[in-house]
Order: sequence, then C-alpha cells, then structure tokens
Amino acid sequence: MPKPEIIAGLDMGSGRVTCVIGQADPDSGTVTALAGSTVACRGIKGGVVLNIAETARAIQHAVEQAEELAKQDVTGLYLGVRGKHLQSFNNRGAYNIARTDKQITPEDVAAVIDNAKAIPISGDREFLHVIPQSFSLDRQRGVLHPVGMEASLLEVEVHIVTASSSHLNNLIKSVAEAGFEVIEPVYGLLAGGELLLNPEERELGALVIDFGGQSLSVGIFAEGSIKFSKDLDVGSDFITRDLAVGLRTTVTTAEKIKLEHGIAHPKLLNGDDDIRFTGVDGRSHHTVKTSAMLDIILPRVEQIFTAVSDEVSNSNYADLVVPIGAVLTGGGSLLKGMTESAEQILNMPVRLGIPHQGIVTAPDAIMTANYATALGLLKYSLSSSGATPRLGKSRNKSVWLRKIMASFEDLF
Repeated sequence: MPKPEIIAGLDMGSGRVTCVIGQADPDSGTVTALAGSTVACRGIKGGVVLNIAETARAIQHAVEQAEELAKQDVTGLYLGVRGKHLQSFNNRGAYNIARTDKQITPEDVAAVIDNAKAIPISGDREFLHVIPQSFSLDRQRGVLHPVGMEASLLEVEVHIVTASSSHLNNLIKSVAEAGFEVIEPVYGLLAGGELLLNPEERELGALVIDFGGQSLSVGIFAEGSIKFSKDLDVGSDFITRDLAVGLRTTVTTAEKIKLEHGIAHPKLLNGDDDIRFTGVDGRSHHTVKTSAMLDIILPRVEQIFTAVSDEVSNSNYADLVVPIGAVLTGGGSLLKGMTESAEQILNMPVRLGIPHQGIVTAPDAIMTANYATALGLLKYSLSSSGATPRLGKSRNKSVWLRKIMASFEDLF
C-alpha cells in the first residue's frame, strides 16, 4: 500500500501567511493535518505582495515552523490566493459530437470546457480556475457527469476566476525566493468552501464569507458548485484601526484589546467593565468601557456586512442561499458577537465555519476558522490535476544552509 503523500497548503492572507502540512488519502478522500503555523507579514496586504523579500521571509518562517512541528519536510505546496485583483464570472460553452457513436469521452468534456473559456481577457490577466457547474446533453440540463452518455450537443456552464498576472507572479516569486515551489495556485475561497460545506449544503445553497484582515471573500455555492464569488477590500483590520484612532493607542494595543475584550453585538454586553490599556506614547495608562468599545466596533461591522448583503443581492443568486444561510470563517470571524451581527444584518442564519472532522483530521490548535483555507488547500490537492509547478524550484541549498546555521546559533 503506497505511503500517503506529504503535502502543504500555504494561505497568503491579508497581512498573514498560514501554512498547514498534512497527508492526503485519495482512496478515502480525507486528509490528515500534522501541524500548522501562522505568521504576521507586513510584505503582503489584501492578498497582494508589496515587498517580495519580506514576504519570502514570512513564508520561510511559517513553512519551516510547520515542518518542525510536523517533523516532515516539503518542497512543493498549494498556494491559496485572494484579493480584489481576482475577478470572476459565469459563462457557457458548447461542443458538437460529430462521431457516429455519439458517446461522450473525457476529451469531449475537455473540449467543451475549453470552448467555455474561449473569451477575450486583457493581456495582464490570466485564468486561475474554470469550474464546471453543470452540463447539458441535447438541451437537457442538470447533468453532472456526462462521460459515457450519448448526445449530439454537449454544453457546459462554468464559473471562471481570473487573476492579475503580475500580482499572481509576485506571489509565486515570493514562494520561490523562500525556497519552495508552487504546485498550483488556488482561489482560497474555493478551497475553504469545499471544506466548510458538506455535500448537502453545497447542493441546497449556502453563502461562504471568508473574513480576513484586509480583504473579505464572498461565495455562493448551490447545486453542488460555486455560482458566484467576489473579493472586497475590507476586513477586520479596519475595526482595529478604528479602535486605535478612537482610543488613541497603537494598532498593536488596539488589536490586543479587540481580541481579548471586544464584542460585535449588544446582546453580549454583560456588564460594562473598565478595560485598561496604554496610550500611543506607550507610557500613559487609560481605561475604556466595554460599551464604548462596542460603539466604535459596531458601525464598522455594520458597514462590512451591509457591503456583503449588497453583493449578494446584486449577484442574482440571493435566493439560492435561503435554505442554509451563511458560513462565516477566517480570522475576522473570531471576534465575539460577529456571527450574531452577521445574522441580523444579512437576515439569514449564520454559523461559524469550522472544518468538518469527517473530512479533515487535525490537532485542535489548527482546527479553527483562521486555518480553514490552509486546511482546505490540503483537501483541494485530492481533486487537483497535478499541475506542473510554476516558477518554482526545488528547495535550494541556501535555505538548507540557513537552517543549519540557525541550528548552530541555537546551540551557542
């Protein structure tokens, strides 16, 4: 019996880099996550690289830390991308079966999908995903697996995701600079949605919201596939900056008291405690009431989820998410009361997106919403076409040398 392959998922978040290392079992369709690590990164903002060298250092730190915890080495990884530079839309393709037997082959399916993506896009963009939603045979819609069936006309509906070539290449160059290769770049929302929703939810219809620090991804899944996706340049860091300005303190202090004491819905206001914190000078001490923090946090939360609601309403797929509601994931979802506010503003049921234990087995420390995309990348590897690594290189000697030198530094 072959040994399960060691794989890694690297989520290039908005201000953070998160890596999970695990093993995939194609026979059972499950993955076992061995370890994970998340590192703050000032070289990336909203999923876009601002500084390759700084981003590469964060990638190297996150991956090597995960390697140490997992006691495994990796060279290639699945790269989760996000950000407003991603654009998506739906399209249709058709293909005539001219053979006498009319039996559809995998080559026919590949041909009709190629026809669906035969549309002009600007020279600075490239296709990231072309995802079949459903097939039609001689105008009969709703076919999921046409291979082996007979028809004269094969049609397909697809969801297409394109990316800025320069932004995507800068991400891949950062990974290469860190000493790793990219097996395949993957839209983080797609990987996370496939992990967080069970087959029934993907069939009935659900909204997935990946709430990052500087970007937010919105996706509608229904009839077993993704129907709509959009990335917005808003996130939980906006709440942190509001607190920093309102309380006249540093962003670091504001983030700390947001996570420890912040709430995003009035029903969680149990008492009105005094929260002590240091001012922007780092020396003076101040206090703030929990209710005063809520007054700062709530308007931004309302603005963010109102923007999400508008995108869903304008998507023409709003009715599809009624049966299940929304699944909220990402680091921004962990603020207390966030699901309650989302439920009230979106006017639908909302639950926190935690990876399903039946699909992924992982230590409790990484079985959380802020690791969901990285874990989803491990699951995605099972359905990947095994694309040729892009702009990657085998782990170079300089990286190994740095690890050896780091060991000597620790020793002495």
